[in-house]
Amino acid sequence: MARRLLAVSFGILLSLTAAQAQVQVPPAPWRGAGKPPCLGSDGGVYQCSPAPRVVAVRAGSLFDSNSGRMLTRQVVIVHGERITEVGSESQIKIPAGAQVIDLSGLTVLPGLIDGHSHMFNSGGPKTTKELALLIAVQNGIADLRAGFTSARDMGSHANGYADVDVRNAINEGRFDGPRYQVATRTIGWSASALSSAAPADPFARAPVHTVEEARTEVREQIRRGGGARIGSSCSRRETTPLPQPVRSNTK
Repeated sequence: MARRLLAVSFGILLSLTAAQAQVQVPPAPWRGAGKPPCLGSDGGVYQCSPAPRVVAVRAGSLFDSNSGRMLTRQVVIVHGERITEVGSESQIKIPAGAQVIDLSGLTVLPGLIDGHSHMFNSGGPKTTKELALLIAVQNGIADLRAGFTSARDMGSHANGYADVDVRNAINEGRFDGPRYQVATRTIGWSASALSSAAPADPFARAPVHTVEEARTEVREQIRRGGGARIGSSCSRRETTPLPQPVRSNTK
């Protein structure tokens, strides 16, 4: 199974090492059992990601997305999280000591990019926040195993800024997943004013009623870690145009 997953996308190799710059090793001396762990953003400790290594992938067939052709008998050299060489096995020399992954009987693709995804499902009335988060983690892992090494998450489906937490956990190496760009809460134009009797759900869509409200919400979402896409949505019942500024000729 592992060989088949690697055949789907050698870009998966890159995502497994991208987290190393995001964590820190606790200050010495470490008096616990085993090797010193790494320190997460929450102050907790966990097993460090392996040190960057050189990996050589022998590809029986390799799809070249630049030319649109399928190439045969190719070698891909990866240093840490960077692809440094790709070419025919007659031209590429495998560095001494490199880990060799032999996929000479399989087809290798570049890492795929999912331009519109939702790690959080649209939850039902019985979906708790905890269950929604577990499903989001599962979806991220499934995306990577399907060959998507980068993804743009287009809204957390009433889960607030939890997509930022999932992205950060992947970047810290807590579990494997794509490199995510996240949009956090959806921003939607609403023609009706907010009701003071029914305050807005802080986890759901952020309604805006004026241009200045939209600017304020965009800044808040960027401050909270979003920025993949600042979305705008409206229905046919909410297409009242924004009020235009009044210009006076009086000096």
